[in-house]
Amino acid sequence: MKNRRKRVEVIVELIKTQCISSQEELSRMLVERGYRVTQATLSRDLKMLHTTKVPTDRGTYVYVLPDSNSLKDQLLASGQLEMNANYQSGFISLAISGNMAVIKTRNGYAPGLAYDIDISNSNDILGTIPGSNTIFAVMREGMTHEEIREALSRFLPLDSYIPPVPPYGGR
Repeated sequence: MKNRRKRVEVIVELIKTQCISSQEELSRMLVERGYRVTQATLSRDLKMLHTTKVPTDRGTYVYVLPDSNSLKDQLLASGQLEMNANYQSGFISLAISGNMAVIKTRNGYAPGLAYDIDISNSNDILGTIPGSNTIFAVMREGMTHEEIREALSRFLPLDSYIPPVPPYGGR
């Protein structure tokens, strides 16, 4: 059992610093570090750590740890990484009204995207409330729609987004 604590520490370090997309890949990395584990043991370790998988821009998934100070989190919070540079946002649309923004995403993408927005500690974004496919964001008072788009462009691929034109006379 003393080996388990060290093995779990290595798993945490690997997940925080590497883009690992499968248990097989993680198992190979553990073998390189002297830890041979069965798939069942590795599965139990990942469950115990409450790991989840998040989508990447390559259509694959990577393991992440909850409430971690991972490299990705640190880079996002310090402004050194743009969300849409390495991770798929699932972004569909953006609507702005006053100092509020409503961001539509593919189903399941909103919580992760809202988390990334919140940890950025932007002075322009006061906070978010995510659903499964919608994020409600409150922006700093007095921002123009263009300033809001600029603030959110760090997380959303807005350079290629063309907002839909409402029908004539419609709401």
